[in-house]
Amino acid sequence: MDVSIIGASGGCGREIVAQLLDFRVLSPTERLQLVGRAEGKSSQILYGLRSDLTDAYAEIAPELDVALHPEEVVGDVIVMSAGVTMTSSKASSRDDLAQSNLPLFHSYAKAIKQYGHGHEIILVVTNPVELAVEVFSHYLGRHRVIGIGAYSDSLRFRREIANDIGVRRQLVQGFVVGEHGEGLVPLWSSVQIHGMDEEELQATLKRLQRERQISQFADEVSKEKQILLDYLHSEQIREAFEYVDRLPPDLRVVLKPYVTQMSGARTLAATANATVDLVRSLLDGREIVVSGQVRVDGEFYDIHTSIGVPIIVTPMGWTQVVPIELWEDEALLLKQTSDRIKSKIQEWSKNG
Repeated sequence: MDVSIIGASGGCGREIVAQLLDFRVLSPTERLQLVGRAEGKSSQILYGLRSDLTDAYAEIAPELDVALHPEEVVGDVIVMSAGVTMTSSKASSRDDLAQSNLPLFHSYAKAIKQYGHGHEIILVVTNPVELAVEVFSHYLGRHRVIGIGAYSDSLRFRREIANDIGVRRQLVQGFVVGEHGEGLVPLWSSVQIHGMDEEELQATLKRLQRERQISQFADEVSKEKQILLDYLHSEQIREAFEYVDRLPPDLRVVLKPYVTQMSGARTLAATANATVDLVRSLLDGREIVVSGQVRVDGEFYDIHTSIGVPIIVTPMGWTQVVPIELWEDEALLLKQTSDRIKSKIQEWSKNG
């Protein structure tokens, strides 16, 4: 199978490419396509990058191809990582991201629909991920499009819980749903910890949650973000991270990446790692259950928009939403989040 990375000349795209090669996800007989723009520095960077990667991975590298136009994208798995980011001078809000990236979403989605073979799987990294999923789903069909935001958020959720109880992340299961970023909904009801019976699990979850109410989660995020902004404006980065580390696990899932991004380091490695993990699963032909942004049509708590939910993923795309029972306050928070996402997508699409 072939993999195309749209935005391979950007920071996240280059990190995804590097990890795909480091982990030997593709064989030498497969193709890794580096996709960028014909104008600007993108094409120069990609040809130079291809040369450098060929030198570094000569014996194990797949065929490395450069494409500079949307109609040239040929991957069986296509990673959409191009576009403006929050670290750019062009965007300081999700509204700015939507305005800048919406034309790009339409351009590539239209081209893949017109020139593709009809079975491509699209993994969306670019934000707003829910808007991108909505656009690509419109052109290509919703079951072929997955946003990785909720997947990476779920990995962080599991890691933060594992860190607090002193076990490996692989021993912790749990989903994050909703909007990628500050609008995420941590599902404590879905958490399972290998080796714990029900009584021990419930006692552990109660301790980790610190007797907080999930209904107050969004307000907590807003409050803690303001405190962190004071640290960041004072250039107290170390102190900001130390403060985040004292917060409960679900708040850390939202706020630690925020501090990382604002520190200038960005979250490239973590985002790329989650993306590559999903690419590997698709290429290996495995069926997995993950949380991801998809276009939901009433299958999950009567939600009708693009949002993060638990899904079954196969090499042909996602096949169904996993029906899980949420706590009442989780379901309410998810409903509020989905209503807001739906409204924003309508607003962004109208303006675009």
